[in-house]
Amino acid sequence: MKCIVKDTGLVIASEVEEAKTFKTRLLGLMFRPSLAKGKGLWLEPCPQIHMFFMRFAIDVIFVDHSGLIIGVLENFKPWRVSPIFWCARGTLELPAGTLNGKVKKGDRVEFVRP
Repeated sequence: MKCIVKDTGLVIASEVEEAKTFKTRLLGLMFRPSLAKGKGLWLEPCPQIHMFFMRFAIDVIFVDHSGLIIGVLENFKPWRVSPIFWCARGTLELPAGTLNGKVKKGDRVEFVRP
């Protein structure tokens, strides 16, 4: 699936992998060497992330049930823990530099399946 900003049509990620089980959410991007440009990892449910054992920084958006972005973290570095976003339905992890100020809290995103 892909993730787009509803108002602008901006494609945030053209290829989003889903992590819906406890194990896939726990592991997330840990131990991977990188995340390619245009790709993302959707973790659901997920109100908070950790960066333990990560090898690279990422950009992150936290999204509620209506698609509203309720939190944005850019260039989130390894060995950190994010704030908890209690109303988040899920979290989209992206390569660092993807967001680059293009999205903000209050924007709406949509996940589109092919």
